[in-house]
Amino acid sequence: MSTAAALAVEKVYRTEWGRIVATLIRLLGDFDMAEECAQEAFTAAVDQWEETGVPENPRAWIIQTARNKAIDRIRRQMRYTEKLALMGNAVVGTEAQQPIYDTTEIPDDQLRLIFTCCHPALALEAQVALTLRTLCGLETEEIARAFLTSTTTMAQRLVRAKRKIRDAKIPYVVPETKDMAARLEAVQTVIYLVFNEGYAATRGNSLLRADLCSEAIRLGRLVMNLMGPLAPREVMALVALMLLHDARREARLDAAGEIVVLEEQDRSLWKREQIAEAMPLVEEAMSGEAGPLALQAAIAAVHCRATRPEETDWKEIVRLYEELARAQPSPVVALNHAVAVAMAEGPERGLELMKELGASSDLENYHLLHAAQADMYRRLGRFEEAAGEYGKALALVTNESERRYLEKRKKEVTK
Repeated sequence: MSTAAALAVEKVYRTEWGRIVATLIRLLGDFDMAEECAQEAFTAAVDQWEETGVPENPRAWIIQTARNKAIDRIRRQMRYTEKLALMGNAVVGTEAQQPIYDTTEIPDDQLRLIFTCCHPALALEAQVALTLRTLCGLETEEIARAFLTSTTTMAQRLVRAKRKIRDAKIPYVVPETKDMAARLEAVQTVIYLVFNEGYAATRGNSLLRADLCSEAIRLGRLVMNLMGPLAPREVMALVALMLLHDARREARLDAAGEIVVLEEQDRSLWKREQIAEAMPLVEEAMSGEAGPLALQAAIAAVHCRATRPEETDWKEIVRLYEELARAQPSPVVALNHAVAVAMAEGPERGLELMKELGASSDLENYHLLHAAQADMYRRLGRFEEAAGEYGKALALVTNESERRYLEKRKKEVTK
């Protein structure tokens, strides 16, 4: 296969999977079939694009090919003749032919399907997991990481969620704009977890997946704009939070693609226009009773206001994490609070909190807990203990960029 064709298939798969599957679900009305036929279409592209060249519109080619494969499948299953008749009237246009949506509906295939998949009949966790897997293209392992559970457990949850949808005949009906509120929590969670996967990828050679970050921000803005003046403060907070984190993206890796920690970043690389866009949203989100996303956005805003690391108001960050822990308690929030305490009061106090957390939570198999503890030992000059914790983190980490960073740190304390 030629380099151009191979790169094209890989790029479309990485950046367009969610939109392709979302469009196919709308056309086919079947989640499993949409996903399976999309996979078959990508497989076909590997061979055909080598012979015919990369099409002018790769995404449209994949969608049309997948739709044709679905029709062939249905033709082989005569009991679906009625569905075939309905599908025969559907036309997959090219990207130049933009669909016209009713103004009361969500004007974006992927977002429409996210709202559809986040059906209140399913448990919130199941809604989020199923949407991440089916529409956002995240692997089961990546979703499991977001929920701090095993890949096997998450796979079982996904199977059960699909079975419930099938057995209960839950309709995939797009809610009208006025009915979105009931599904908004799950939709926000999905968008945020997609962003998190882009900001700190589970696997691969790079820490970042800019395509996922950009897509999550696009979807967040779309939800906010869709709801207009009635958009809840937490929707504004979500957009602000993603903008503030993404504003630091260029400074998080050096020229060689290696991780640069926050205190060592070149802050001139931060995207000031995104920070400026986010700050009013943070103020609005914090103007009433602050929710979890508003508090996280406020924490990110404190970091972005500091032009130098030593100007960071760590006491304010500690206070905000304490509020967040009351609003949305979780082991990860507790870990971040411990890191903030270490920066405000010293590494000994931070390490004390981390040890308590490790003994009383599910974070023993979370590589960032061990990495944080190693950093505290390193700052205290307790290098042997630091090396031990770096070793534990290395045994658990799955991203190669993070692995290289941890190996470098471990070497520094074992000289």
